[in-house]
Amino acid sequence: MSGGETPKTTPAPTDRGRMDKRRAIVDAALRVFARVGYTQASLDLIAAEAGVAKPTIYNHLGSKEKLFRYVMTETAARSNAKTLDVLDAFPTGSDGLRPGLENVAHKLIDCYCDEKSESVRRLLYAEAVRFPDLFDEVRASGPNQFTDALAGRLARLANAGHLRIEDPERAANQFIALVYEELAGLSALGTRPLDPDRVVQIVTAGVDTFLRAFGSRSPEVSG
Repeated sequence: MSGGETPKTTPAPTDRGRMDKRRAIVDAALRVFARVGYTQASLDLIAAEAGVAKPTIYNHLGSKEKLFRYVMTETAARSNAKTLDVLDAFPTGSDGLRPGLENVAHKLIDCYCDEKSESVRRLLYAEAVRFPDLFDEVRASGPNQFTDALAGRLARLANAGHLRIEDPERAANQFIALVYEELAGLSALGTRPLDPDRVVQIVTAGVDTFLRAFGSRSPEVSG
């Protein structure tokens, strides 16, 4: 290594071990919270699920409430990172706009219907009275960021004349609602399997409704 080079730093094995153990605790805690609910969950159950000693949980994440809050926001953030990757396939022009939006919708549903994402969603609603502030924290950790990013992509299409949108954020929320909200009800927030054919029908109808509302009325919109 030459004198002008700066050596690269990598996490020490002990740091990596702590990170892996924390991840194991978070994943185990989510499974326990989702299975028995916040009230019935105990640190003893979570420690057994994670394969660690109970004091280890205290050392990493503190009390049950602190652990629950961390699990919810951290899992939402991790899920959001995958969801944002969906936008890599977002259409940039009028060519193939309809199939492009349908492709994005299917990828989005795969993320939203992921077991961990659905577990967080169920817990968020179930514990809304106990943790009223947590709803906003979780939304800020995940879904709001995706909505903002989707609004930006829709705004670009509108600025280019491919869509007619005055409020991109509202349009983004409506797109998500059109392609996902019915599925949330059909699956009972991930507790029942979805019929793949029904998913295709809902996505197709949702994108069709979206384009009827926001399409440029140009022939190219049909994709």
